[in-house]
Amino acid sequence: MMQRRSFTKTALGSSMGVAIGSAVPAGWLKTVSANLAQQENAGQGSAGGPQDRVLVVIQLSGGNDGLNTVVPYRDERYRKARPELGISESEVIKLDDSLGLHPSMRPVEHLLESQRWSIVQGVGYPSPNRSHFESMDIWHTCHSKKDRANSGWLGRWVADQKSADLSDSLAVHLGAETLPLACQERGVQVPSLASLEQMRLRSKVAATMSGESSPQSTSGGLLDFVSTSTQAAVQVSQRLENVLASPDSSGDFPGSGLGEKLRVVSRLILAGVRTRVYYVSLDGFDTHANQPQAHAGLLRQWSEALGAFTKRMQAAGQQDRVLVVTFSEFGRRVAENASHGTDHGAAAPMFFAGPKLPKLLHGAPPDLGNLDDGDLKFEIDFRSVYASVLESWLGTSSLKSLDGDYRSAGMALGLFS
Repeated sequence: MMQRRSFTKTALGSSMGVAIGSAVPAGWLKTVSANLAQQENAGQGSAGGPQDRVLVVIQLSGGNDGLNTVVPYRDERYRKARPELGISESEVIKLDDSLGLHPSMRPVEHLLESQRWSIVQGVGYPSPNRSHFESMDIWHTCHSKKDRANSGWLGRWVADQKSADLSDSLAVHLGAETLPLACQERGVQVPSLASLEQMRLRSKVAATMSGESSPQSTSGGLLDFVSTSTQAAVQVSQRLENVLASPDSSGDFPGSGLGEKLRVVSRLILAGVRTRVYYVSLDGFDTHANQPQAHAGLLRQWSEALGAFTKRMQAAGQQDRVLVVTFSEFGRRVAENASHGTDHGAAAPMFFAGPKLPKLLHGAPPDLGNLDDGDLKFEIDFRSVYASVLESWLGTSSLKSLDGDYRSAGMALGLFS
């Protein structure tokens, strides 16, 4: 629990891979092995059709400053509230005659030009909580009550789909941090993967150890894995060897932690793995002090990784079946603080990228003249956004996943054509 509540920044480096341990169920390994076997038999390059839609969730942990990400550059109240931190009109990437993106986000300009980028403004929830942990829990569980503390919206979605006898590979978390609460649910095992390269190494070790007598007692991790899923791991390793044997021609993925995560996601998608949801995160957005340089660097890392990922999907002809959704647990307060930063706020934008999207902007621009105790008021409940993604993009029911009916509000958003 303490690990889950840590916002320590993770840097995985260029050797990022899929660490296998007790967090990776044998069922997922067997399904991946079958997926890859089908691709080997069918020939390379058959990643999936339009009906096999994929969702990639990027979590910006720490509270991304929405006002300096989508900038109301002509609003004098913005200038007054942020005399030092405000982004000028000459710097922004203009979206229209009043809003623009932070200049560090130029790597996603190609998405703007091709109508594959969309922003939902003013997203939040009633009675906002300014605690990182409590607010992130609300976003993960869609519920503020403590009885939902160990049940997340994607975990419940997986459980609901499994009741329809679908495969064990519906959702995967990629990263060294603990499995996000969003992916947790009783009776559900969502794999938490760290590295393709580590997967190769550990599965070979597992194959060697499987020839020895089984230990009488285990303490988890690799030994548990060896006793339950060695054969599946070896099969996956052998097939991933084929995926990894050829050079990665995926282009200019940055060497950042997020860049490496999205590189691995792209390789799994293009290898034919039938996972529907991938979950990754980028930490560091709690910019209380000295914000300009830190925030610019974080937005650059996010947009470079996202830009490279979407270009890779486009090059492979898969851009219309892969949607990337980015969120943060809250925005920042409107006024800058005395430490050249911003404090915890409330409403903030969400971002969509990948397929053709009908509108660039959804929801009203931030109203800096109508604040709630110094914070932007939310206009769109995040659960209605989730409902639209589940119902319209993944084509599945949202009722059990969201623990409520947000379908009407979700459909009213018009996120997808």
